[in-house]
Amino acid sequence: MTPDSKRVLVIAAHPDDELLGCGGTVARHVQAGDCVTSVIVCEGESLRYGPNGVGQRSHIQAAARRLGVVDVRLLGFPDQRLDTINLTDVIGSIEPIVREVRPQIVYAQYGGDVNRDHHLVFQALLVATRPTEEFIELIYAFDTASSTEWAYPRTFVPDTWVDISDTLDAKVEAMACYESELREYPHPRSLKALRYRAHHWGAQACLEAAEVFMTVRRVVRRGNGQAAL
Repeated sequence: MTPDSKRVLVIAAHPDDELLGCGGTVARHVQAGDCVTSVIVCEGESLRYGPNGVGQRSHIQAAARRLGVVDVRLLGFPDQRLDTINLTDVIGSIEPIVREVRPQIVYAQYGGDVNRDHHLVFQALLVATRPTEEFIELIYAFDTASSTEWAYPRTFVPDTWVDISDTLDAKVEAMACYESELREYPHPRSLKALRYRAHHWGAQACLEAAEVFMTVRRVVRRGNGQAAL
């Protein structure tokens, strides 16, 4: 890391969520020389594919390599069963990573969609990143294709657009590593739909392609300067 580098933490409930929401932005961070740690809370395969799974761990690592992320933490909680686990156990798994990494910027999965795991991970993240952790400058919530837009009421209202025109290809190629999660167009998790989604968000801010975020918390402390991407 250089003196200008940022420490970045990404928290996602399931494998591929980290790409759907902020893969292009993560690639931008890596290109800028920032140190990115990605945390995936649930194993993401046992419910649908049985105890032997479909090789999600290898898919996760392949996708991370395509973005340039080398620090990936897999917490291994059971897929779609976080509501059977004490929330304090989830918090207790995330909190030590926050204190170890000491991120300045955190990307968290928005918890107001149709997926219960997403909601619980977001609630755990809010506790693990409370303002007592003084190194945190920014917390953003990202949307998740095929979950956020299917909620009602639809409460994800972005206030930040990040230009991913130069990293959209990396995002799509990384998503292609998740063979079991891809769907045929026009499903939101198809590769074509992800490109359309990025162009749609981008056009709202006169950008070729973008990812969007809601600001959860932004703190500018003495001596920090501007807490911005």
